[in-house]
Amino acid sequence: MNIRKERASDIEKIWEINAEAFETDDEANLVNTLRGSGCTFISLVAEIQNSIVGHILFTPVELTGNNNGLKILGLAPMAVLSQHQNKKIGSELVNAGLEHCRSLGYDAIVVLGHPDYYPRFGFVPSVKFDIKSEYDVPDEVFNILELVPECLKNSTGVIKYHEAFGSV
Repeated sequence: MNIRKERASDIEKIWEINAEAFETDDEANLVNTLRGSGCTFISLVAEIQNSIVGHILFTPVELTGNNNGLKILGLAPMAVLSQHQNKKIGSELVNAGLEHCRSLGYDAIVVLGHPDYYPRFGFVPSVKFDIKSEYDVPDEVFNILELVPECLKNSTGVIKYHEAFGSV
C-alpha cells in the first residue's frame, strides 16, 4: 500500500470513497466544498496497486482565545472503501496523516469520531484540556492529540471549524 498526497486526477475517486463510506453524500460534498472554498488542507490517499481505496483530510480549525499561536487541524473526514475496511488501511492513513502534520509544524489535531477508535493513536477527550467543540456532541467523541507535548497547557476554549462543516 502507498499513502500519498492527493492529485487533481484523484478528486472524483475521493468523492466516490467518501460517498460510499458514509450514510449520505454529505462528507463527500464537504470535501469538494472545502476544496472550492480556498481553504488550505492536507489531503492524503491510500492506494493499492494504483487504485485509491482510502482518503483522509485535515483542515485548519480555530481555538477561541488561542493566545499561544497554536496551529491546530481538524481530522475529517477519513474513509476507506467498504471492501478494504478492517485491513488497517484507516489506521495507516491516520498514522501517516499525523506524521505529515507533525512534519509541517502543526501543534495539535482534533477529531470528532468514534471514542473507541481514535484513542489508539493517542487522542484523548478534549475536555481534559478544557477545550470543547463548537458542536453539541458528547465529550467522549470530541478528542484531541498534542503533536507537540504539552502545547495545550494553559490553552482553553472552543474549537471552531471552517464554515463548510456547518452544512454536514
